[in-house]
Amino acid sequence: MCGRFAQYQGLADYLRELQAEQDVVSGYDNAPIARYNVAPGSRVLILHNAADGLRIDPCHWGWAPFWATGKRPPPINARVETVTTGKFFKALWPQGRALVMADGWYEWVADPQEPKRKQAYFIRLKSGAPMFMAALAEVRPGLAPNEGDGFVIITAASDGGMVDIHDRRPLVLGAEQARRWIDPDLTGDEAQRVAEEQGLPVEAFEWFAVGREVGNVRNEGAELILPLGTMPLG
Repeated sequence: MCGRFAQYQGLADYLRELQAEQDVVSGYDNAPIARYNVAPGSRVLILHNAADGLRIDPCHWGWAPFWATGKRPPPINARVETVTTGKFFKALWPQGRALVMADGWYEWVADPQEPKRKQAYFIRLKSGAPMFMAALAEVRPGLAPNEGDGFVIITAASDGGMVDIHDRRPLVLGAEQARRWIDPDLTGDEAQRVAEEQGLPVEAFEWFAVGREVGNVRNEGAELILPLGTMPLG
């Protein structure tokens, strides 16, 4: 996963798809978020379980433990194969489980004839439904940034045709498993099984080439997710 995704629907749309039984104590509306080019280092709305219930809070995309800060940019992703056992994310596992609500993500593929030229692809669910990317987060509720807060998206190996786009992909959970992922009563061992065994298969996704404009983080707008060669209406 190269590190760019879209989060453009309203919060109520994501929660309707999730069908969470818990109340979202932070409150929400259904104004479109309208972010079509979410980049690392920005603050992103994530869903997590706090002491008083489910919350949606903005959180920095990228996290490192205190003893690793300053040495290099904080990671934005964590490999499912090592995230539950490695030292680096020990402070977040398993209590820091969170969900990143999204509508798709981008990958770039090098042209075999021109390695310096890369084609962007947008990957989404074939159903067109919102998706829930498994994440780990350190987040304190509130709108103001807090030092040390951040999140990483868990990634898994690609297979099938998607490996031609990229060998890694976000761990996307269906609604039922997404609800389990943020259930505070889920044990660490059970959460590990969800992460390792119950992500959506490659067959659930579709992907297509999009314009080069998405490569610039300053560009935004629904035209970024249109298939290459498609002109916006109007």
